[in-house]
Amino acid sequence: MIRILVIEDSEDLAFGLRNNLEIEGYEVELAGDGPAGLEALRRQRPDLVILDLMLPGLDGFRLLRSMRAEGLAMPVLILTARGEETDKVRGLRLGADDYVTKPFGLLELLARVEALLRRRRTAAEGERNTLVAFGDIVIEPASRVVHRSGKPVELAPKEFDLLMHLVRAEGAVVSRGDLLRAVWEYSSSVMSRTVDTHIHELRRKLERDPSAPRHILTVRKAGYRLAR
Repeated sequence: MIRILVIEDSEDLAFGLRNNLEIEGYEVELAGDGPAGLEALRRQRPDLVILDLMLPGLDGFRLLRSMRAEGLAMPVLILTARGEETDKVRGLRLGADDYVTKPFGLLELLARVEALLRRRRTAAEGERNTLVAFGDIVIEPASRVVHRSGKPVELAPKEFDLLMHLVRAEGAVVSRGDLLRAVWEYSSSVMSRTVDTHIHELRRKLERDPSAPRHILTVRKAGYRLAR
């Protein structure tokens, strides 16, 4: 079932949205403030987020910036009373996918939700069918197969997931905490060498010289990034 997270501090509006979305067949979770919304995003990893901007504790702009920085790429529909063009542009630049101003028509909102989910499915299908290449490495996401210099490389499931998360970051630095949340669903407060161990294994299997990697790079005091 498709899961939608509604982050909205108006209880009446939030419950109304949940009722109408559930009628359409979606599974819906509610969060009433920014910190609760960000925690729910990390825990639930919904298929779509409906986000108010004027939230207590952590406003929608900062929440949106944080989730995108953590690699949480699900579509976001901003739903707010702030209809100024500057707010819309700021939200879209921070990574929102659509913007609806209150008051809104329910049928229009449901149509926009459906359109965003359809776009997400299309993008996912495209990713599964697209080869990823860097150096002498070729990745087939659909079959979870990796080749180095034309020969298959056997990766453990979490090694493959970690590699693909770095690929999707498109060269941006990803912190250990973000990788723990994205790949292992651990809290960023968990102290673990899990990420470092898996990075070591990826380098051993994919780099020509693991002691001097060219692609899977460490960014000191920040995390890791993939260089193509």
